[in-house]
Amino acid sequence: MKLQNDLRIPVPAAEAWAVLLDIERIAPCVPGATLTSHEGDTFGGKVKVKLGPIGLTYSGTVAFVSLDEAARVAVLEASGRETRGGGTAKATVTCTLTGDGSGTDVLIDTDLAITGKPAQFGRSTLADVATSLIGQFAANLAAHLAESGSAAAAPEQPPPEEKDAAPAAPAPRPTPAAPAAPIDLLQPSTGLLRHLAPPAGAAAVLLVLIALLRRRRSRGPA
Repeated sequence: MKLQNDLRIPVPAAEAWAVLLDIERIAPCVPGATLTSHEGDTFGGKVKVKLGPIGLTYSGTVAFVSLDEAARVAVLEASGRETRGGGTAKATVTCTLTGDGSGTDVLIDTDLAITGKPAQFGRSTLADVATSLIGQFAANLAAHLAESGSAAAAPEQPPPEEKDAAPAAPAPRPTPAAPAAPIDLLQPSTGLLRHLAPPAGAAAVLLVLIALLRRRRSRGPA
């Protein structure tokens, strides 16, 4: 399944490239994402999504497989599996950055393979969900960059002169954003409910929730 999305980052292309390669910094801007490990160019983490009151958690890895700084094209591969189910997700993601002076447009091409509950909703619905998720990510990232920029622009008061003062500490690394809340696939803004016409839509959603609840009860408490 191929998906295409875009977002805009309110910084020049060179800065946007550095920001998008800083996975530890931007991961909290992805709804429901949490980093758990980092080794070389491979990052381990978890992503939570919601189906109304039911939560699904995917655990997996993402790694850079190609970086072309001159063309500003980055290719990543991601794979994950439901932590309490048999669903899987694999994706190859190509990000192409184009700057225009006032900001940077990022074109995101995704080749996605997914199994389990989310797969039954089809390409058009998953495309809407991806658009909603990337829209939230872009808004979170823009807010984080604005906060970082404001902090960097704030004038620093010179410290009082002291004899034998200790050497100045190195500049601190940008503070990671606060973790973003998981995306709810049953919210109208994600597009999932929009593709299910009532009353068939309500029945389909109810069946999905019942199936998930039964699976949890059959497994017993964690």
